[in-house]
Amino acid sequence: MKLYTAIVAAISIAGLRSANSFGISSRDRFGSTGLKMVARTATDLLWTPSIKSGERDEIFGPIQKYCEDLHTVVRRKTRTVECGPVKFGSDHPIVRQTMATTFTADVDATVEQVMRCADKGFDLVRITVQGKREANACAKIREKLFKKGYDIPLCADMHFQPVVAMLVADAVEKIRINPGNFADGRKDFENHVYESEADYVKERDYLVEAFVPLVEKCKSLNRAMRIGTNHGSLSSRVLSFYGDTPRGMVESAIEFADICRSQDYHNFVFSMKASNPLVMVQSYRLLSAEMYRLGWDYPLHLGVTEAGEGEDGRMKSAIGIGSLLADGIGDTIRVSLTEDPEFEYEPCNRLAEIALDRVAARNSKAKARQEAVKPYLDTRDITSFSRRHGALPEKNEGETADISEFLNPNGSVINFVTLDMLKSDNAQYLYKELGCKLAVGMPFKDIATADSIFLRTSPPSSDSAARKSLRRLQDVNVGVIVPAESLEKDPLQNAVALMNIEDAIATNGKLPEGAIRAAITVTGNEDEDTIAAIKTLNPAMIFLSVPEGLSTLHASRRFFEILKKHEISTPVIHLFTTDLDDPYELALQMGTKIGSLLTDGDGDGVLVEPIGEKNAFSVDFLRRTSFGLLQGSRMRNTKTEFVSCPSCGRTLFDLQETTAKIQTATGHLPGVTVAVMGCIVNGPGEMADADFGYVGTLPGKIDLYYGKEVVRKNIASETAVDELVDLIKEYGMWQDLPKEEENVEMVAN
Repeated sequence: MKLYTAIVAAISIAGLRSANSFGISSRDRFGSTGLKMVARTATDLLWTPSIKSGERDEIFGPIQKYCEDLHTVVRRKTRTVECGPVKFGSDHPIVRQTMATTFTADVDATVEQVMRCADKGFDLVRITVQGKREANACAKIREKLFKKGYDIPLCADMHFQPVVAMLVADAVEKIRINPGNFADGRKDFENHVYESEADYVKERDYLVEAFVPLVEKCKSLNRAMRIGTNHGSLSSRVLSFYGDTPRGMVESAIEFADICRSQDYHNFVFSMKASNPLVMVQSYRLLSAEMYRLGWDYPLHLGVTEAGEGEDGRMKSAIGIGSLLADGIGDTIRVSLTEDPEFEYEPCNRLAEIALDRVAARNSKAKARQEAVKPYLDTRDITSFSRRHGALPEKNEGETADISEFLNPNGSVINFVTLDMLKSDNAQYLYKELGCKLAVGMPFKDIATADSIFLRTSPPSSDSAARKSLRRLQDVNVGVIVPAESLEKDPLQNAVALMNIEDAIATNGKLPEGAIRAAITVTGNEDEDTIAAIKTLNPAMIFLSVPEGLSTLHASRRFFEILKKHEISTPVIHLFTTDLDDPYELALQMGTKIGSLLTDGDGDGVLVEPIGEKNAFSVDFLRRTSFGLLQGSRMRNTKTEFVSCPSCGRTLFDLQETTAKIQTATGHLPGVTVAVMGCIVNGPGEMADADFGYVGTLPGKIDLYYGKEVVRKNIASETAVDELVDLIKEYGMWQDLPKEEENVEMVAN
């Protein structure tokens, strides 16, 4: 900040204008709120120095950190932002919020839904405001809620309408603005050529003109604001200059924050939402890092936009939100599900609870787990994303099994199997549970078949039926992984022998009879020399299983740092043991614990092993959930990816019903992404990652998109799903749904 102050002083000395006229504060590292003069035009503002020219690095130095502590969970220190009776910031509990799905103009229905959300436990409800009718309705909604004894704050969701935002600020406690369309609503997706950065910044005049009146009003009324950038709705201006990138999202938000700060208005929070959890995590980390070096301390609202529904929606939200909360980043969260808003409370609240339980200052057990991890140097680069790709084991000459197919280069799923499942009466059911195709009762690998299976003990050689069941899986290159001590007692041909790293070193990796290769288990807290020995042992894969007494996040990060240092490229499978019986809780825990590592780019697959007496989940469910984790982490696509908005007052059709119909019709198309958007606001921009889009435009009318281009307009909603299928066929991305084989007797070998 000293350099920044020096530059301001130099400008003042040069006679241009005083520091105060730029909105520069005299406060400490976190910025003052005591300005008396404010900027009125774009040329009056002292904008945050350019990132592209290198000026920001020159003045503030390079990015150094994105969270308070890399080795202990400490909440990022943020200022308090007031929103009626609710306060955001690190000195307060994580705020849990949702969004109403009623038509805002229907005052009574909206009041009833807001009350249900408040009764559930939400701290804030956002409602959509399309125009003056909805803005006027907000005043009535607020008044009725107060009369009924509900002081839960309301947030107006604004797009395109600066004038309406001014009107609704009188009625609600918070305004959400989208920098991508608040002042710049151009959605032509053309590349606007800027010859220089000077050309780009010239267009700030209309941003200031449109935004300053709202900032002044929010300041005078002590209203809160969210500067909510979305990956899919960056303005044409930002897209042309920065591209469709996390950097563009961050710079768009900083620009609007500069305007707020120029008016000495600081009662705002940021958000960096995306439907892609990797983009979302990188964007928030980058913004947090920029705030650290700029000396800003504004709270962060976390969310994965258009996450979907069911386990998939909860998984994607946990991957994105959970990864950031695990580093102490985030002050308020919303889980965006294509479900009624009341159903968002449980995952939202659980993610907040999981996060707070990890904070060392609040939980002595969590602190002990984090401190138990051996010291390590964290070298991750949060300004870009790269994935560590484990090198698949190669088939050696003379081997009858192709071990390279025991894993998948895009991410592997290994299923835990018990001996009972291998009985002759159960074998065909097991093959189906593992995702195999069946032909005359024989299993074959399909796109979502488990790559390998894991047995805690091998079937005895005397059990010919179980051995036959295993052999049929091995014949189609499904790997069979068994602990080495079990194989020592009763060999199994072409099995992968699992041994802990200490035993592997002691025996120099000697394999039991019949085993094709070794796999090694580690805890992540071995000393560096022990981990470095993996390079000599050259196992087919590593199972990373962090024990209860260690922080999974930090022990795993340490382990991957050591692998990187010693250039060890062995694939790493995250072994997740669980005694849970709630599928939604399982999705949240897997997304938070394993997803936070996959968003770092660390990990080549997952194995979920049920423990305890419950054993509540089928092999099929755990397989599908594991594939969901990989797909949510943008590793391996095994089914259609759906980007579906969570519905709001702008939605022009029954989103839940329509999404279900589209999923039924198109859910079997791996590699295809379909976006289901309730209105044009969540239309082409929000579909940044989608191949096809289904967007409401008028009541009963749908537009269909290919990429960001409208290709069929004003289709009757009754036929729109069928036309979407036709469109997918037209672009050569359709495949017929495989027919289920009827039950047949298994043929003998």
